[in-house]
Amino acid sequence: MVRMSDLPEYEVEFLTSVECPTFDDEPWVAGPPLSARRVALVSSAGLNIRGERPFLSGGAGYRALPDTAAATDILMSHVSVNYDRTGYLQDLNVALPLDRLHELVEEGVVGSAATAHYSFMGATHPEKMEPKARELAATLKADGVDSVVLIPV
Repeated sequence: MVRMSDLPEYEVEFLTSVECPTFDDEPWVAGPPLSARRVALVSSAGLNIRGERPFLSGGAGYRALPDTAAATDILMSHVSVNYDRTGYLQDLNVALPLDRLHELVEEGVVGSAATAHYSFMGATHPEKMEPKARELAATLKADGVDSVVLIPV
């Protein structure tokens, strides 16, 4: 993990000035119990499948990661120099907890896993990602997904 003391002063100033929203404890929407939900994972780790084009700095798109993809076929092309890849290199589940999701499905805690999971490049301004996020929402709905776990990295 990168420590604030190791970052350039301009980066510390930026990070400490970002306003963090406060959310109520109430769910935003109602729905079926978790055991009946179809769940997708969406990461900001800049993940892609081996052989696909890597993410570029400022890229606002996303990549689909098939639910059946082997961990060895999922690569990280995150461009931020402030991102520590050590945990990811040891265990994909740090950035995309596929194994944990599959375990929850097997245990009956979660109804099912989506056909695919997705990754954005977290080193992109969120406003630039919004059109692609809306596109992805339609894709998720078409797959019957009714719950998404957001994995910020």
